[in-house]
Amino acid sequence: MRCASLLTVLALVTVVQAEDPWVVYDGFDGPGKGKHIVLVSGDEEYRSEEALPQLGKILAKHHGYKCTVLFAIDPKDGTISPNVNNNIPGLEALKSADLMIIATRFRNLPDEQMKLIDDYVQSGKPIVGMRTATHGFNIGKGTYAKYSHNSKDPMFAGGFGKQILGETWVAHHGKHGSQSTRGIMAKGANEHPILKGIKDGDIWGPTDVYTVTPLKADFKPLVMGQVLVGMKSDDAPLEGEKNNPMMPVAWIGENGRKVFTTTMGSSTDLENEGMRRLLVNATYWATGLADKIPDKTKVDIVGEYKTSPFKFNGAIKGLKPSDFAMPK
Repeated sequence: MRCASLLTVLALVTVVQAEDPWVVYDGFDGPGKGKHIVLVSGDEEYRSEEALPQLGKILAKHHGYKCTVLFAIDPKDGTISPNVNNNIPGLEALKSADLMIIATRFRNLPDEQMKLIDDYVQSGKPIVGMRTATHGFNIGKGTYAKYSHNSKDPMFAGGFGKQILGETWVAHHGKHGSQSTRGIMAKGANEHPILKGIKDGDIWGPTDVYTVTPLKADFKPLVMGQVLVGMKSDDAPLEGEKNNPMMPVAWIGENGRKVFTTTMGSSTDLENEGMRRLLVNATYWATGLADKIPDKTKVDIVGEYKTSPFKFNGAIKGLKPSDFAMPK
């Protein structure tokens, strides 16, 4: 009996030790069947470790994409720890990716991990950037320092954000934590497939609008961010220059690759149906399936989705990637 119990314990230990520091959602039936998306989380504030698993579940269950979600992992215990800014295991998955969705903030990854991101970027494959991806890296020196948000490299000024996503970190435009964002369609953008099934006011999020300087050439706005006086979706627009003109909160680029960027995208933003639809439609567009976008894309929440308020040091401690497994 003691021998059987010991074998059980050893089996459990083996399972724990072998647990992958990422989660994979195999694609169900849908237009995305056969395509692989890698979602890269890792920010200290906006809970990308909650948002990207839910987005991955939606894309897998409702639309057929295989989704691999990566996390900032504490190497000491294998838990998800966004404050660990130098470790995102599993980036090898980008080698087989048809799309990278990234929501990192000020990551200082080692060269062996950055090379996998750089290889993907150099491939010309599509990219979707969310919220802090505009300032997704902060690498002080070395081969990949040019990826930093404040890069002065004459061939890569503004780093990954400016050069690849169309804008880097500038400033908060709305007041952080007290002025939320309503999405208004950019002039002339209504007919773009990414906006199919979305109208003015459908997109709302408690995160504030970011300041955007003129976007890099070949990028164009799809959604403008109306700064609201408060933190409710039906709050009035703020009067004055903050909304005149409004800043873009979602835009696209098609200079050699398809890029969609939004400065929204916290886990709490994804509670909004319009925001989820924007991201799913953008995924279809980025993966060459724009003609498959339905009149109203299915974006129902999969399983339980409990979000944490955005704030520094607000991540739930002790979670592992397996805690975000697809519900049965």
